Amino acid sequence: MNKVRSGGFTLLEILLVIAIIAILAAIVIIAINPGRQLAQSRNAQRWTNVNTVLNAVYQYNIDKGTLPAAITTTPTEICKTGSASCTGLVDLSVLTSSETYLVSIPTDPTGASGSGAGYEIYKTATSRVTVTAPDAELSETIQVTR
Repeated sequence: MNKVRSGGFTLLEILLVIAIIAILAAIVIIAINPGRQLAQSRNAQRWTNVNTVLNAVYQYNIDKGTLPAAITTTPTEICKTGSASCTGLVDLSVLTSSETYLVSIPTDPTGASGSGAGYEIYKTATSRVTVTAPDAELSETIQVTR
């Protein structure tokens, strides 16, 4: 008698294919490193925010002939737009009051706590302004001076 074998897969073959797919998926996830990719994207946003604040400060300086009075020579955190209290922070509401320079002060992508925006600003004796992102990730220094 001729026995006809059905054309299915054995349990061992299916398990072997699943194991190979799992190993390949693990290798791809490790190679991509999503945590590092997310940190890099947050740092890119920080670079953009630091430049945005600095550009607004200098546009204000060009229009008014002076830097905003709240900027000191000590690195101090910038106050968020609409905060109830800016005590101990640099209040740059002159940049956002009529939305001429900024609509709102950018905040750190990880979510700045309290009334602070997560960025610091200060000026030198020669009126050079520096804006920094102290919460930068991956040991990166995010700082722009103009």
